[in-house]
Amino acid sequence: MEQVDLVGVGLNATDTLIPVAHYPARGDKVEIRPTTILPGGQTATAVIACQQWGLRTRYVGKVGGDSAAALHAAEFSRLGVEAHLLTAPDCPSQQAFILIDDSGERTVLWRRDHRLALRPEELQRDWIIHSRALHLDGHDTRAAAQAAAWARAASVPVIADLDELYPGVEALLPNVDYLIASRDIPGKLAPASGEFSSDDLQKSLPAVHRRFGCRLTAATLGTDGVLAWDGAQFYYAPAFHVETVDTTGAGDVFHAGFIYALLQGWPLQKRLDFACAAAALNCTAVGARGGIAPLPAIDRLLSTGPRHASVFAPHHTTR
Repeated sequence: MEQVDLVGVGLNATDTLIPVAHYPARGDKVEIRPTTILPGGQTATAVIACQQWGLRTRYVGKVGGDSAAALHAAEFSRLGVEAHLLTAPDCPSQQAFILIDDSGERTVLWRRDHRLALRPEELQRDWIIHSRALHLDGHDTRAAAQAAAWARAASVPVIADLDELYPGVEALLPNVDYLIASRDIPGKLAPASGEFSSDDLQKSLPAVHRRFGCRLTAATLGTDGVLAWDGAQFYYAPAFHVETVDTTGAGDVFHAGFIYALLQGWPLQKRLDFACAAAALNCTAVGARGGIAPLPAIDRLLSTGPRHASVFAPHHTTR
């Protein structure tokens, strides 16, 4: 098995992007603008971004027996990703219908047939261990947990992107090294306690860190940036200010940026800053992968780009 820099095990999707002037109120009628169909999905998009930045990548996921499966296969092939697309022949691939308003904010409506679930027995250990990093979204939790256990045994670092608490996810997290979740997830994972509110990240991130033994626990905060806890201190990176067209895929590309920077051996603060810059630039074009910027463009934004106001103290803040 060929050694790659990154293997991603998780979701792919076909996104139908629907521009609207504003998000419709209940019972409202809103005119839509011309729609676009593009490939997306949390893990698939992160893998594609890393491939475009020069890493060697492998993707493992499940598709249906439809034209969307051919679209994904063609895109992975075009970009040079080693793709292992397992097929559920009698069902459609995952679909997402994404409303994008004039502010660039997106609202996702999605459907995924239960037959698309990736099962542990469908994975091959060699896919996982012949890599420098494993990226997961945790949706198919049993398969993700198997992949993470193989990676941990082979000393392959595991990065997890959690935007939902999927059933059984707590069996996965002890083998995750870098847990980078959506804003509300750490409070839901922290041990039940009356000592802090669930939205207090400066308490919940260390609590999750202690509970699962991760190297890093972090929360992405949209235009508020990202806050991370490494077991000794907090690190904070404000988001970059750009002309936003579409926020679809911003979190996926943030994770890709973090993984790329991790594999370069950069310090944590630089990893977070780079990931924020990559995510911001992805918001300047339509689609989950429309704004994956080349490395020089990300470096320029890092050097000269304006940032949103900080909502946390500087990175040396300790608990």
